[in-house]
Amino acid sequence: MVSTQPSSFTAAVEAAEKLVQPQNSQSFSDPFSIVSHEMSNLAKSISNLIGSGHPVLNRVSSYYFEAEGKNVRPLIVLLLAKSLSQIPLEQRNRIKIDSLDVTDQKPFSGTPSQTVVAGKSVDDSLSPLSILYGINPKVILDPLSKPMDRLPEFDAMNGILPKQRRLAEIVEMIHTATLLHDDVIDSSDSRRGRPSGNIAFTNKMAILAGDFLLGRASVAIARLRNPEVIELLSTTIANLVEGEFMQLKNTVIDPAAENSIDNDGESKTVPEPSGKVPTKTHEYTVTKPVDFDHETNVNAAFEYYLHKTYLKTASLMSKSSRAAAVLSGAQSDIIDNCYEFGRNLGLCFQIVDDMLDYTSSDSAFGKPSQADLKLGLATAPILFAWKERPEIGDLIARKFSQEGDVELARKQVEECDGLEKTREMAKLYCQKALDNLRVLPESDSRSALEFLTNSVLTRKK
Repeated sequence: MVSTQPSSFTAAVEAAEKLVQPQNSQSFSDPFSIVSHEMSNLAKSISNLIGSGHPVLNRVSSYYFEAEGKNVRPLIVLLLAKSLSQIPLEQRNRIKIDSLDVTDQKPFSGTPSQTVVAGKSVDDSLSPLSILYGINPKVILDPLSKPMDRLPEFDAMNGILPKQRRLAEIVEMIHTATLLHDDVIDSSDSRRGRPSGNIAFTNKMAILAGDFLLGRASVAIARLRNPEVIELLSTTIANLVEGEFMQLKNTVIDPAAENSIDNDGESKTVPEPSGKVPTKTHEYTVTKPVDFDHETNVNAAFEYYLHKTYLKTASLMSKSSRAAAVLSGAQSDIIDNCYEFGRNLGLCFQIVDDMLDYTSSDSAFGKPSQADLKLGLATAPILFAWKERPEIGDLIARKFSQEGDVELARKQVEECDGLEKTREMAKLYCQKALDNLRVLPESDSRSALEFLTNSVLTRKK
């Protein structure tokens, strides 16, 4: 059920960032305070991982971390980590856990002289620094080798493992990299209440800074030294790109889009493949016949929309949630439910975001509102309206490109209760996420996750 508490999503996240130190075994007046130290130091910790030898690159890369973001992804990882720590150690034996989060991974060649990779800290490199950086080791700038803020007593009390804390930082780095790229793609002019990276610096610098963040994140991922987690997080990066491509062209309802791409409002023909390299076709890229019945077309569009939403938003939440569970040593059923929790919460989050695009002002949203229709995107509100009024399909097919299309689409959404139906869809995923959390022991941290999940539905930005 939706929380009846007056606190909004923003208030919930702000509560998580309060600098409140827990006191031994005393109960927490605010369940979010149990990860307050990690959240309040998140930007500082990430800045230690980003550093390069070029001051302007440092400036662009850290630009979005300076602003007040929701930070919901690392918050989920940290609260899950704390919740998972409530499971007795004897029930968390899928991998071996110690102070360095050691797995049962074997040495590279099995020879006694080699070091077990999994037994290293997240701050230790796998290769010599002179090889990684190719310069004089005496002048090497290696931000990833700086010791993280350990605070062993605090960690022991919180139950959050060092690798789980690093996981939270990695997740926010990946997310921020996608924001830099997305703002260039969408020609956005604001983000988090101030000029977007592409406006403040340039498109080229924003793209390069996003690439740099992904590079730094990839090194940090490798140093987690858990093959399963490396696979999960690396896959999210590919998912994000695939989801962006799905958003660029809606091939389900636009038969011509498979052979063309939009280039700043103009259609550009895609070069034909030479045949030298096999080109695999995803089921969602198979152009649907235009004479399908209306219900089939609408259902296909919703399926496409939800899969795109998973790739762009829910993939990072779901796979990072699963990674947090893997690192905890939890059993498979717990790991699976953590993944499903992140998936359902991610879908709920983005569906609400698509709804807010219709209802929020620019100042409240922190980025341009009413942007989806202007970008030609068919999200849940207009799809629900199309379900009732087949003629809307023409607007969707031409991506609301003609004069008056955006205003007409908004009117149709209002008349067909598209926003309320979208909210009901978000509620469904919210409830599924809450059900997934019930596999975890009752605790303040689980209550915090439940509160956060409910507050997604009531957020205003």
